[in-house]
Amino acid sequence: MHEPGHEHHSQTIEFPRETEGLPEARESELVELADGDEFELEIIPVKKQIGAATVRMLAYNGSIPGPTLKVPQGGTITVHVTNHGDLDATVHWHGLRLENRYDGTHDTQAPIPVGESFTYQVQVPDPGAFWYHPHIREDYGQEMGLYGNILATPSEPDYWPPANRELLLTLDDILIEGGQIAAFSESETTHVAMGRFGNVMLIAGEPDLALEAKQGEVVRFYFTNTANTRVFNVTLPGAQMKLDGADAGHYEREELVDEVLLAPSERVVVDVLFPDAGEIELQHKTPEQTYRLASIAVTDEQPEQSFADDFPSLRTNRDMAELREHVEPFFKAPPDKTLSFVAEMDMGVPEGVEVVYVCPMHPEVVSAEPGSCPKCGMKLLAQAAEEITYVCPMHPEVTSDEPASCPKCGMKLLPESVVAAGAGHGHEHHHGHDEHEGHHGHEHGHDGHGDEGEANEAEHGGHGHHGHGEGDHSEHAGHEAGPRGHGEHGHHGHHHGEHAHAQDAAQGIEWEDDMVEVNRMTTPANMRWKLVDRDTGAENAQIDWTFKVGDQVKLRLVNEMDSDHPMPHPFHVHGAGRFLILGRDEVVEPNLVWKDTVLVRTGETVDILLDVTNPGRWMAHCHIAEHHESGMMFSFNVEA
Repeated sequence: MHEPGHEHHSQTIEFPRETEGLPEARESELVELADGDEFELEIIPVKKQIGAATVRMLAYNGSIPGPTLKVPQGGTITVHVTNHGDLDATVHWHGLRLENRYDGTHDTQAPIPVGESFTYQVQVPDPGAFWYHPHIREDYGQEMGLYGNILATPSEPDYWPPANRELLLTLDDILIEGGQIAAFSESETTHVAMGRFGNVMLIAGEPDLALEAKQGEVVRFYFTNTANTRVFNVTLPGAQMKLDGADAGHYEREELVDEVLLAPSERVVVDVLFPDAGEIELQHKTPEQTYRLASIAVTDEQPEQSFADDFPSLRTNRDMAELREHVEPFFKAPPDKTLSFVAEMDMGVPEGVEVVYVCPMHPEVVSAEPGSCPKCGMKLLAQAAEEITYVCPMHPEVTSDEPASCPKCGMKLLPESVVAAGAGHGHEHHHGHDEHEGHHGHEHGHDGHGDEGEANEAEHGGHGHHGHGEGDHSEHAGHEAGPRGHGEHGHHGHHHGEHAHAQDAAQGIEWEDDMVEVNRMTTPANMRWKLVDRDTGAENAQIDWTFKVGDQVKLRLVNEMDSDHPMPHPFHVHGAGRFLILGRDEVVEPNLVWKDTVLVRTGETVDILLDVTNPGRWMAHCHIAEHHESGMMFSFNVEA
């Protein structure tokens, strides 16, 4: 069985990237299944056109994303999975509280060898959007296209507000280099520090998705973040958005919002009213960049039935309001368990020379002594102390004696030794703040030589922070403006108030990979991500927890700043139960919703209440795929 963190850096055999003889990826389909139905799911390699590149990918039933399985709440379907992929496989049914032996991890089943099959009984007890994906070399399988949605239709007919139709969209990114998906080693996971950021956005599997809507139509969007590490902040300027639900159900109160935030593996349910005809964009907006995810052509044709008058009505859902009363004692109660999120980084020290210590994210930060970067808290890495020359990884002819930005592409100049160490990996372009500010997210010829087309330098410049800056943190630190702690901005899950750390201006989120070459070199051998039980000191797989069905367990999640690489982590608990976010940094959560994943920002403390319902052995882990594969995970037992 696969055990994350035990690969050896000495082997460099890569997974295949050839496309000859492969079938073309086909369009994803919606499959409606009744309780008791059976379905065949096959993992196969395909070739897919992404911009100018034809790439080899992996697909469920030949499509990326795989088929959407529409199942009634309370139903059970039988799914026969056949593996014709590149390596042993399992399928994890993310967010579903099903029988433990069908959870799809190495804890619960023997992996499916290539050429063989396994049958899952998939139970769907909760309403909402769920998804399925690999749980062996998740970093590779998800990047290659192995993901698909499950839509659980509520048993209550008015569970969601009225809408004309529903649309499920996966949000992803993919790293294209030299006309191929950037190589993966068979023997080890790379990009372990930051996770593997892509340079092309894929929405519903497409790099340039075009949608249509009718004026006055209300469309329910189910967004699922299937990316390895990227956090998406989704907005639709020109339309009106209403936040209805999240991972496993509806919110306590519906809310009008301007944008919604999704960490890897999270889902959000949003109703969108298109009031005017014309062209609008679905966007991903960060403090320094706006990406076009999809175009939406809104015609002046009217829908057969209009729900525009109902749209502004914001309902309070009685089941969740009653739940708040039930869990009230837990808001102030001490935690039953406390988990710390910690990084240990050892990139080595040059031998036989005097060294200085440099921050890979802020190369202007140089110290004579080991320490942490005052700007981001990251561990300073040792470099030879002879006069440092800074160089652009994309344009090595651009050098400087001082830290600066490349005049050709805007990328941060890095110490020459860092660039030289990563040069053998062939990374073509840095996808960070400075390089592509003001570009479309799906146009990546940043200096005129990318694979996906010429960059549009000016079309989206000047958007600024859009509610992400420090002013928002101070203005709304008391969280009195509304359920998201941001009043009119309506950030999904943003409750953490003010922090005294350097990540404030970016919400405690790493929006881009700002240390590309160092990140590429990080593996489980030199970068160790840890979940630590504060009570016992046990780390990752050594954590030994046992609960009972019916328990309600308050877990405190502490994302330590005293860490070699402070950064956010999406923490996911498998189907032992679902949980509620109780509060962030001692601020009580004002709008409850059932969750299976929570984003714990840099330096943040989050309290959750796990409602334990299913016996068996269950996994909990960071859902940044490279962190999970490097060992940031543990399993716990639930007794009947």
